[in-house]
Amino acid sequence: MKIACPGRYNVADREVELDEDCFLKDPRAWDEKVALWIAENIEGIALTEEHWRLIHYVRSYWESHGECPHIKKLLRDLGITFEDIYRLFPAGPADSLCKVAGLPRPTGC
Repeated sequence: MKIACPGRYNVADREVELDEDCFLKDPRAWDEKVALWIAENIEGIALTEEHWRLIHYVRSYWESHGECPHIKKLLRDLGITFEDIYRLFPAGPADSLCKVAGLPRPTGC
């Protein structure tokens, strides 16, 4: 299936709406099934435990602070490198990670 953005899609028996940049319009519509769908269909990646560690970190941070963490904070808090995050999210770690995590496009990178 070709993903066109903006658009509405049925994912795991739920309708999700994507904005013009393929970010979820409503972060509350996110769950792990939606993350798998976004990763596969939009980002072209298969999620591993390493991916999930980052995804859950940014979701938790967003729920506490109302924004995605800056990449430098994420790297420091999780003890990873820029190379690690680019390997996991090669399309651009900040946008790609927040997109898969169902969050708005980050503004402070």
